[in-house]
Amino acid sequence: MQEIKLDYGDSYMGINLPDSAVVVRYGKTYTDPPQVDPYEVTRQALEAPLGFAPLRELGGADKKVVIAFPDRVKGGVHSQCHRKVVIPMIIEHLLKGGTKLENITLLCAIGLHRKNTLEEWYWYLGKEIVDRFWPDRMVNHDAEADDLCNLGLDEMGNVVQCNRLMAEADLPIVIGHCAGNPYGGYSGGYKMIVTGLSGWQSIASHHTPATMHRKDWMGASTNSHMRHQFKSIGRAMEKGIGKKFFAVDAVLGQKSQVLDVKAGELQAVEEATWPLADRRTHVCLDMKQPADILVMGLPRNFHYGPGMGSNPILMGLAIAGQLSRCWHAFRQGGVIIAACICDGWFNPSWFPSYEETYQELQKFCTAEEFLKSDDAKRIVADYEYRFQYSNGYAYHPFHAMSMISGAGAALLWASAVFIPGAQMPAYARGMGFVPTRTFEEAMERAQKIVGKNPKILCTPECFSGGVPVHLHIR
Repeated sequence: MQEIKLDYGDSYMGINLPDSAVVVRYGKTYTDPPQVDPYEVTRQALEAPLGFAPLRELGGADKKVVIAFPDRVKGGVHSQCHRKVVIPMIIEHLLKGGTKLENITLLCAIGLHRKNTLEEWYWYLGKEIVDRFWPDRMVNHDAEADDLCNLGLDEMGNVVQCNRLMAEADLPIVIGHCAGNPYGGYSGGYKMIVTGLSGWQSIASHHTPATMHRKDWMGASTNSHMRHQFKSIGRAMEKGIGKKFFAVDAVLGQKSQVLDVKAGELQAVEEATWPLADRRTHVCLDMKQPADILVMGLPRNFHYGPGMGSNPILMGLAIAGQLSRCWHAFRQGGVIIAACICDGWFNPSWFPSYEETYQELQKFCTAEEFLKSDDAKRIVADYEYRFQYSNGYAYHPFHAMSMISGAGAALLWASAVFIPGAQMPAYARGMGFVPTRTFEEAMERAQKIVGKNPKILCTPECFSGGVPVHLHIR
């Protein structure tokens, strides 16, 4: 037997798995391509951007420049993380070209995430860069802003919106991370601007069951309907504002270390970064057949913030997202076992709309039915929730709706989701999952569905271990 520690709340859950189980761990199951000098590859990328002249030639004394960067959710915070390396280098190139520092603004592309405090910016950008721009030229995007540019519909019928600061910049620059993501395969590229710099109505064009409950959402593919939406909306944003974004994306490794950097037009950057990201992200397992049971554990605090592993809606989204990453190594109709503390803590200061959203969800038979209801529309339009997002440090109320869409995907393709260790079982049942007291009970019940001697795939540190991977069988 193999002794395994699963992430579980603020600690771990110890379990035993048969020797035949495939346990995925960084450094044992897979490793990253070689790490590079982030300063050197960034310098090379900025010197020879794809489809653009270098920044020192694009800037100028009268040019207004906006540099958009990702929030805390992705990219790491270590001393050589992409944001900390690339922002000062971009500024240096602009200043050499005659751009005035006072004409450069830093814009945090938060999408529907919570705004950042000054202390958080210090944490993941570094004090030196923040102090050069705070407070007047360092701002959070606002998906509720009255002055959002509403650019109509794209060719696919998606709503197109854009941050006005970015739209009116002479030179719009966007920093991204090409890292494994169930939302269209990778972060960065067009996904960065479409989810980070738009309004909630635009995000509602793709973070819905119509997109996330399609079978091609599974497998974290860059060829999915969602990824096509990202490109279509992104191109429409560029057409609507009359200029192209200058992107600087880094391919990231397990610990958010930089593996490569490319700069230039968004599509060209995607085409240049995805091959290495494929090498790093797509991991082939020594399995002849897909797994019958997928085992994982959820910590209380991971990428969306404290409470993600106890808030039942976010718990559901995390489980479905990991299923998407494991789709090519898991059989449709298999069973998921996800250790989760599920103690009913929603973290109301960060996620104020979530508890009411969860309670209203219980009135409906399906997530789709709820999301189309007047109750869901009322919550999204709630003045207090929207005020807390725009003026405080809280997630937007539509964020909860988008997470329900993602969470619902798990039950579309798995026969059951068991939650061993749920401290308040009703919250697990409210998401359509099955709480159990112990992991052993969950395994016993799972085998009644998939049969004895099941093929087991375990990803014990998929949320705490760093940038996730996408799993395949040979």
